[in-house]
Amino acid sequence: MSELSKDIGISAEELELFEYLLEEEGLSAAEATIPHREVGDHAPLSFAQERLWFLDQLQPGDAAYNMPGIAWLEGDLNVAALERSLNEIVRRHEVLRTTFRTEDGRAAQVVSSSLELSLPVIDLSQAEEAESEARRFARAEAEKSFDLEHGPLLRAELLRLSERKHVLLVTMHHIVADGWSITLLVQELSTLYAAFNKGEEPLLRELEVSYADYAAWQRRWLTDERLAEELSYWREQLSGELPVLKLPLAHARRVDSRRRGAVETVRLDGALTQGLRELGRREGATLFITLLAGWQVLLWRLSGESDVAVGTPVAGRGRAELEPLIGFFVNTLVLRTKLEAEESFVSLLARVREVCLGAYA
Repeated sequence: MSELSKDIGISAEELELFEYLLEEEGLSAAEATIPHREVGDHAPLSFAQERLWFLDQLQPGDAAYNMPGIAWLEGDLNVAALERSLNEIVRRHEVLRTTFRTEDGRAAQVVSSSLELSLPVIDLSQAEEAESEARRFARAEAEKSFDLEHGPLLRAELLRLSERKHVLLVTMHHIVADGWSITLLVQELSTLYAAFNKGEEPLLRELEVSYADYAAWQRRWLTDERLAEELSYWREQLSGELPVLKLPLAHARRVDSRRRGAVETVRLDGALTQGLRELGRREGATLFITLLAGWQVLLWRLSGESDVAVGTPVAGRGRAELEPLIGFFVNTLVLRTKLEAEESFVSLLARVREVCLGAYA
């Protein structure tokens, strides 16, 4: 007990109370803290990573899980400071120095002690349509596949349009990052560049744990007993014949998957949004849950199918020490609701709320 209290910076008496509260929740102190793995150990994949690794084994070289980012930069640019900033992010987040290989029939994360990225500068300033050429280049870069075994799983290139106009391309594989991670990368890149450009040292706190620490902890935490409980919930939620919504489409649904998608943006005015927020507050539901209930009603109306399942991503960062980590934590949940013709919307909203809370748990 004294060693653990030292590790997490509290007194033995505070730890005793902490362990009592954890016991009330069916947890132990060892489960509540993410320990550092032994240096040199190859870590297992997280469950999220294992999904993408499996898909990559089925379709090697597929670029479907590339995460491309593009930033249009104007003004004086210190290329050396920008390259140094990218490499400092790679140093801080060991998941960006990670590759994946098979050992004894199982996949493992292999973390390199160091990785030096170069930032190649491609001069497009002489092109007739420099911006159009930059977009074409960005599309091509986004479609280049990654090699999960040899890496690196982050690439960066700088396109020079003119002396004061540049385009930064950063592409990561989803197995080492998610949407939250992109926000972190942009924030850290801005902070680091501002410091290095002035010849100063950046004021970024060192990270408490690494992604590989988290993956090893997750495997130990999700014991057979706990995993059985989780699986039992989802088997019940997804039991029976799963619904296929027969929407009134203009064309027949293709059998093959060409991944040709699009985004349709619908704006709700301020008065309607405020009304939805107030409805949610009265019924103890978030705006997301309220909108989900409305979306499921719309799908029911269009398809005639009263059993409606909607997929939605969740951040998967339920612990404070995971919030500043670049890594792949996101998960997709199936929110399934059965609608009844005589039911009021308020009644439906209560059930959608329970479905959401159960799935989040």
